[in-house]
Amino acid sequence: MNFKSIFQVAVMLLLICAPLMAQNNRLIIESDKGQTTINRHIYGHFSEHLGRCIYGGYWVGENSSIPNTRGIRNDIVEALKDVGIPNLRWPGGCFADEYHWLDGIGPREERPKMINTHWGGVVEDNSFGTHEFLDLCEQLGTEPFISANVGSGTVDEMSKWIEYVTFDGESPMANLRRENGRDEPWKVRFWGIGNETWGCGGNMTPEYYSDLYRHFATFARNYGDNRLYRVAVGANAADYNWTEVLMKNAGHHMQGLSLHYYTVPKDWSDKGSALDFNDEEYFTTIEKTLFMDELITKHGAIMDKYDPNKRIGMIVDEWGTWYNVEPGTNPGFLYQQNTMRDAIVAGINLNIFNKHADRVQMANLAQTVNVLQAVVLTDEEKMILTPTYWVFHMYKVHQNATLLPISFTSNKYKQGNREIDAVSISASKDVNGKIHITLVNADLNTEQKIDTQLLGAKAKKVIGQILTTDKIDDHNTFDNPSKVKVKDFKGASLSNGNFSITLPPCSVVMLELQ
Repeated sequence: MNFKSIFQVAVMLLLICAPLMAQNNRLIIESDKGQTTINRHIYGHFSEHLGRCIYGGYWVGENSSIPNTRGIRNDIVEALKDVGIPNLRWPGGCFADEYHWLDGIGPREERPKMINTHWGGVVEDNSFGTHEFLDLCEQLGTEPFISANVGSGTVDEMSKWIEYVTFDGESPMANLRRENGRDEPWKVRFWGIGNETWGCGGNMTPEYYSDLYRHFATFARNYGDNRLYRVAVGANAADYNWTEVLMKNAGHHMQGLSLHYYTVPKDWSDKGSALDFNDEEYFTTIEKTLFMDELITKHGAIMDKYDPNKRIGMIVDEWGTWYNVEPGTNPGFLYQQNTMRDAIVAGINLNIFNKHADRVQMANLAQTVNVLQAVVLTDEEKMILTPTYWVFHMYKVHQNATLLPISFTSNKYKQGNREIDAVSISASKDVNGKIHITLVNADLNTEQKIDTQLLGAKAKKVIGQILTTDKIDDHNTFDNPSKVKVKDFKGASLSNGNFSITLPPCSVVMLELQ
């Protein structure tokens, strides 16, 4: 065979093999160059007086036949402890700005009842109040994050709540706490000064709220060694002007600024079904959840202008999927099922938060039990863990670990003339030197092969876990609670310290390098 023939054959082979070669994603991890800590509070949760999150969720009462400790369900506590829940936001949400904390203390039979006007118009009997919530947090071993009432409350009311909870001296509020059975104050750092003041929290302008925030924050005082981390109400999704005004007018008075963004597949009038969706609607869901990265980048750039040293944390204290309620349920209870699609959404968002760990200091999935993208669902004495729960279970390895720089080239996942990255990744190194990588293959149809180069270290062993299913709408039910569950992952192989990974379609994977 002459040179010309050999050249022609080589060109032909290259043309044949090029599409196959292009299927391999490329990943480089710099294991010795990490500088930013992934704040464990990124893995936080949110529980509102909404539907069956509190009542029929956490709270069953001391006389319930369901095993409980002082009225709080034991099985939910153990499940959340097992994912290392770092913080819990309460009592809302929209409910926070109609909640008056004094109604929720003292003997339960004497607490006044109210109507929950935001969520279903049901009677709120205030049997779960400040003491019960902080007892829940102590049982969980987690930090409380309390949202104060700015919309219908007063500066005096908020100031007295902080004093009641955190003051260890002699005062009317501290003495009232002691009368109600708690001698020692609680440690509560995180306080939200209002909630969604651009909407259900008062329909305020950013100029008005920034002045009001400064007023309230002045009287949100530190007592003893309890140092408050004051979180101002931030933007609704892409309202960049809100961030500009708040940072300019009130930045010096805050420690955190919130951001709210929900992944809604269709629109707010018809959000789509949690269970009944096609491939195109799935693609749109992932496309919309990826918008979180742009939101954090653009809001972060505004924050950088006023806070270049990143003293103020971005607090994404409401995020997750939001669908139409399940048929036959109270539309005000926001109960929805949770499928493998939600697990993909959770994995992508947590990777995004990790990526921006220099600015994002807390995030709170909405909501923990029986509401929206819940990690736990209950039906009387039964409890199931959702696909989203298992993502948090796998990703807990990133809490307080060092974010590792990565260089990644992803294949594209296409739907018609639209395309997005097929794979989402983050990597970190824990205090013991173990490297963890979390990966999401959002592509419904195609496995993704990743060629990985590890710089600054040499892996001797790789182990992993995977969450995947045959169908994207697979979910756990009370009759089949383990249909979607984490399993051992065997799709990674080592070679000379580097390794290759094969991700099945529609999967979330966690790898540990040793």
